[in-house]
Amino acid sequence: MTDAQQIKFDRLTCVIKSYDSTLVAFSGGVDSAFVLRVARDVLGKHCVKAVTADSPSVPRRELENAKKLACELGVEHRVIQTKEFEDPRYLANSEQRCFFCKTELYTRLTVLAGEWRLRTVCDGTHVDDLGDFRPGLRAASQHHIQSPLVAAGFGKAEIRALSRSMGLAVWDKPASPCLSSRVPHREEITAQKLKQIEAGENFLKDLGFCIVRLRHLGETARVELGRDEFVRVMDVGLRNEVTNFILSLGFRSVCLEPYGASRVDLEKNLDPAVRTEMTKAGLC
Repeated sequence: MTDAQQIKFDRLTCVIKSYDSTLVAFSGGVDSAFVLRVARDVLGKHCVKAVTADSPSVPRRELENAKKLACELGVEHRVIQTKEFEDPRYLANSEQRCFFCKTELYTRLTVLAGEWRLRTVCDGTHVDDLGDFRPGLRAASQHHIQSPLVAAGFGKAEIRALSRSMGLAVWDKPASPCLSSRVPHREEITAQKLKQIEAGENFLKDLGFCIVRLRHLGETARVELGRDEFVRVMDVGLRNEVTNFILSLGFRSVCLEPYGASRVDLEKNLDPAVRTEMTKAGLC
């Protein structure tokens, strides 16, 4: 741990200690896992509980991984069924969708914290999140949700580095936003769409892809794969296997693209022979 990291970590422990007791909004990702681990160490497991939301927008794998991790951390963990799918404003999928989702979640968590006599509710928001458009942050503010990583000045890279040093298995886990985020704004959220998305992403992960997004564009599925993994689909057999499975889910066409980088950026890192093969395959 560097001196700068130590200073921030000491600040984090002081912030969490001031909570006295807390309920952690626990997704199972690296940010909330880091908060949960530190809260357990600082406050003791009897003063900390973790709650994970379950709804059609939560992949089953993510839910099971969250259960497993909470068990490994030795913290009492509850899964609650949230009801954002009963809110027509959420299903309408405007740019404020996350606000309605988080409002439902934080309302439930605040009630639970009161029942358990926990003084605070906290989440895994960090300083890098503050620069993004995140309507859920407004819901957190309205419900007085604490963000200890923001208070201590932690960014994503530092969270991953310290999580690794602490032995958290999820230290390098890719971000996994909810399934509804794969549907373009203003296009209605439906359970059927989310089932198609989850099935397609599970298939790709079973093939060994780590960073995966299946964007539901009506009759078209846009499959985004990690920058370092994208070249795998140059293989004709693998590409056909992926395409055929996605089409079997009910889509009429499939588009394969790199995630997190433009094709121009991707091609700059390829030697000419590889780029030629990608062009032949229709991938660039």
